[in-house]
Amino acid sequence: MHIDIQARGFELTDSLREHTRRRLGFATDWARDEVRRINVRLSDVNGPRGGKDKRCLIQIPLSGRPDIVIDELESDLYVSIDKAIGRAERVLAKQIERAREHPHDTFKNLPAADAQETETSSTH
Repeated sequence: MHIDIQARGFELTDSLREHTRRRLGFATDWARDEVRRINVRLSDVNGPRGGKDKRCLIQIPLSGRPDIVIDELESDLYVSIDKAIGRAERVLAKQIERAREHPHDTFKNLPAADAQETETSSTH
């Protein structure tokens, strides 16, 4: 599985990269046959002004199904990463379970809300 991590608005440290890779590995290793690539975009939306502005955007392309897209916004980047990965794992499990239960159905005909999660969660 190829994990592509990029940072915008700040320098990606080795510790952030390793934390993200390790957490993604734990969360998605079970789906190695289904997932070939994961894209992660980390950004600081407000720059030095602070606030709930640390974004973690995860995109998981799935063959024959809509991509999984998770967008988390928090005041701490590590929290944003952890929440986004947790949500991505849950959505991935749901998608794979559906595909196994209904192997002849196509996910392309499902409404976007069922096939793709794109909410920005900023309250918890």
